[in-house]
Amino acid sequence: MNVIDILFPSCALFLDFDGTLVDIAPQPDAVVVPPSLIQTLEQLDRYLGGAVALISGRPIQQIDALLRPLLFPAAGVHGGERRNAAGEVTLASTHSLEAVEQTALQLAHQHPALRVETKRGSIALHYRQVPQLEAECIEAMQHAVEQSPGMVLLRGKMVVEAKPGGASKGAAIEAFMAEPPFKGRTPVFVGDDITDEVGFATVQRMGGMGLKVGPGSSAAFSRIESPAEFRHQLRLAIEAKAGKIDA
Repeated sequence: MNVIDILFPSCALFLDFDGTLVDIAPQPDAVVVPPSLIQTLEQLDRYLGGAVALISGRPIQQIDALLRPLLFPAAGVHGGERRNAAGEVTLASTHSLEAVEQTALQLAHQHPALRVETKRGSIALHYRQVPQLEAECIEAMQHAVEQSPGMVLLRGKMVVEAKPGGASKGAAIEAFMAEPPFKGRTPVFVGDDITDEVGFATVQRMGGMGLKVGPGSSAAFSRIESPAEFRHQLRLAIEAKAGKIDA
């Protein structure tokens, strides 16, 4: 299915960031945002009347910095923080991360190629540079999470993350859909990772559609080959609808 088929004036579009809008980088801070993407997103936001939100594992502050000067409604840290269309920020309750942090830092000390990323209320352990350590990282972090009430373990592409149990991308999408300008629209969520499956399930339960970017099994109704192909199709879709945007 082409992006133009799912992009219609009455939809509410929810977009993951890494692996969806941009290509995954060796390290989170090495990601590259193509300049043309900023223009495409600006036109997209205008076409949908502001019903576009970013749903990411990154903190909202990072998303803002990468997409400057654009400021979208956004959910960061897998729903642990959310900024609505009015600019109001809601933060999920946090829990003690002491056991998780000690475990992650100890592993990184033993294996310097590991990267520990500390966010508000969560800790991620990236093993992209040493994929052979996947089982060890998952086992150690799971054990730490079991000692941390209120926390759950979330697995992603070459990363394992401890986060508050009540936060999720699906819950963030539901919260957006209860507010303007998303309310009453048909939700569409585009993502690439295991962490996005709850988002696909949520929008499809609400009568919308999930679009999976890249390979791997998924509950999403549709699929697109890569972030580059998604960006390309998104730009073509916006160009095809340019007359409606400017009308």
